Amino acid sequence: MSTDRRRIVLFDLFGVIARHQRPGALEKMAARCKADTDAFTTAYWTHRPPYDAGRRTASAYWTDVLRALSRPADADTIEELRLTDIDSWSRVDDRMVAYVRQLRDRARVALLSNIPADHADAFLAAQPWLHDLDHLAFSGRIGAAKPDPAAFRHCVVALRSAPADFLFVDDREENVRAAQAVGLNGHVFDGQDELTAAVDAWLA
Repeated sequence: MSTDRRRIVLFDLFGVIARHQRPGALEKMAARCKADTDAFTTAYWTHRPPYDAGRRTASAYWTDVLRALSRPADADTIEELRLTDIDSWSRVDDRMVAYVRQLRDRARVALLSNIPADHADAFLAAQPWLHDLDHLAFSGRIGAAKPDPAAFRHCVVALRSAPADFLFVDDREENVRAAQAVGLNGHVFDGQDELTAAVDAWLA
């Protein structure tokens, strides 16, 4: 049973509050492996889902990537790739951060992000304001990644609310549709001005 029926704006992280991956990062990591960029990119994303969902460790993920490229998976290479990868996802949109923080005066605010556990640890250390939000759901920690319905259900249970109490904001339409299928309201993020109007209308 809900103890706080204020509405909840549930944000995706990358592509909404944080920037997408730093340009040139995949090329940099491919060069470190002495691999073709296209081949590296394919291996990087093919093996990513279990890592995002907390079912593979960072070491196991990078071992999978390097073996797919027929490259040696030594500890030094894995750690260098891991740290370069974390840095490549470390940028935030300061204007959106300010918006999210001030929104807490009007609603509960939570986060649902597809992010490996070690990335989440680094992001939290660099962005301590995240601790002020009402709930943080990182896929690598909760064992479910969007668009898996379990990721959205986790947030509903954790915040002790009903699905209809949520407005989920994500830049990927497939994730918004998945949230709506669970009963959440949804908004496909296409800029802060449009988001502000949508949130204002929903909270009115």
